[in-house]
Amino acid sequence: MTTTITVAPRVAFALDAAEAALALLPAGGTLEAGAPVTSIPAEIPAGQAVCARFSGSVQGEVAVVVGQDLVDALKDSPLGELDLAKAVQPALEAAAKVLGPVVVAPAQAVETQVGLGALANRGEAIFVPLLEDGDVRAVLALVALPWPAAPGAAPAASARKGGLEMLHGVEMSVTAELGRTRMTVRELLSLAPGAVVELDRAAGSPVDLLVNGRLVARGEVVVIDENFGIRITEIIAPTGDRP
Repeated sequence: MTTTITVAPRVAFALDAAEAALALLPAGGTLEAGAPVTSIPAEIPAGQAVCARFSGSVQGEVAVVVGQDLVDALKDSPLGELDLAKAVQPALEAAAKVLGPVVVAPAQAVETQVGLGALANRGEAIFVPLLEDGDVRAVLALVALPWPAAPGAAPAASARKGGLEMLHGVEMSVTAELGRTRMTVRELLSLAPGAVVELDRAAGSPVDLLVNGRLVARGEVVVIDENFGIRITEIIAPTGDRP
């Protein structure tokens, strides 16, 4: 049987952490934090857990169970399959930093029962259901050793929309590609400072802009202060593949 927590300050920390996570957690609708509980909630959405440990002023672990809709949206993104752990990492970091100055390790996606069970076994864990119209759409789990004495203010959660917009806050690596070529192992081993490698791109040709390995735009190289940049000249349709 799930027991509702009535003792502060863990309750306040858990709620602040949930609000901080909600501001950055991709979601299909507007979520709100439910009542924190001391054991794994009986109602958990079908999906996957993303967990990360943290250390600093306190040590502990934070996890978020996300629904299958987010898992599928990331998998079937128009830009190719996106990493679930990286997408949820900012939300985990925001939740953990409510406890104080901490460093959050890279997140890992695991089976839901495995992730929540690991936190529950560490003792003094708190679970916060994240609700949409009263239904549990996600769960935040948090454990700290030791728990700090007094919580501070947390960022307010922002409104979310469904569909592709749930991915708008997900960070991805963007690569600019000047050109390509093919070389034998012998040619690669013979490279030395001063060697010139000819690419399959004529001088003055546009540069390809790749996201997750998929061509999304082309442009021309420009210099911004002391850094290179790209001025976009062509947007490639989402269904377009790299030639």
